[in-house]
Amino acid sequence: MKTLKIAIQKSGRLNEKSVELLKNCGLNFENYKSSLISPVSNFPLEILFLRDDDIPEYVQDGIADLGIVGENVIQETEVEVSYLQRLGFGKCSLKIAVPNNSDINSLADLHGKAIATTYPAILGKFLKQQNITSDIRTISGSVEISPGLGLSDAICDLVSTGGTLKSNGLKPFADVMSSEAVLIGSKAIAESNLVLELIQRIQSVLRAKETKYVVLNVEKQNLAAVTALLPGVKSPSVVPLAEEGWVAVHTVIPERDFWDRISQLKQAGAQGIVVMPIEKIIL
Repeated sequence: MKTLKIAIQKSGRLNEKSVELLKNCGLNFENYKSSLISPVSNFPLEILFLRDDDIPEYVQDGIADLGIVGENVIQETEVEVSYLQRLGFGKCSLKIAVPNNSDINSLADLHGKAIATTYPAILGKFLKQQNITSDIRTISGSVEISPGLGLSDAICDLVSTGGTLKSNGLKPFADVMSSEAVLIGSKAIAESNLVLELIQRIQSVLRAKETKYVVLNVEKQNLAAVTALLPGVKSPSVVPLAEEGWVAVHTVIPERDFWDRISQLKQAGAQGIVVMPIEKIIL
């Protein structure tokens, strides 16, 4: 049986979440902090720990079958890979930012200005779409200091909270792209049975993170009103209680509208609501 290879970030903002995801998929591996390759003992998979900038090309060239990397890195390296699954972590935005006292007030004002960035390919495409010609200055390292040093009029960089921009006297000006961690695969491997099995495991973990398991008690006379509010995986489970006229309802509720749905359930007659985390959901 072929052993798959998956490349993930050795260090950086996606490393911890990538390792957590793979372990939650039931994959057993060790020594990932001190080794460049870590075999998985209970699945035909090897984990490669690489610089994030190298991951897309390793996957494109078939050195690694799969990779977990930020969408911004994929777009910047302009590789030919398959997007297999968005992973919901590592979310950030690539933004153009300008000094707080800048006279740049519209995209058109960027024409002829110098913009410092570590993402020249993405920025170049964005400016071309806007019919703007700017002086793109590629900088490795902290680009936030370049306006203060007189190296540029603006910057284009990843923004998560905006704290770094604020501390350097900058303000977000325009959104270039949104990014999150993505599972990618080489064109030749995307449909293999092993890959499909691994994707199923990943999806089961992601579904579980997006939902809560809920058990509630309700009088039978209010059951129809309560169940109408419960989407469930298919339909809620209803179990009779020892007290006559009462039942327990088991279901799952999406995290995104959890508190609104709980308020509606209470108004419909639900009592004794117990909420539990879910480890995995397999459809």
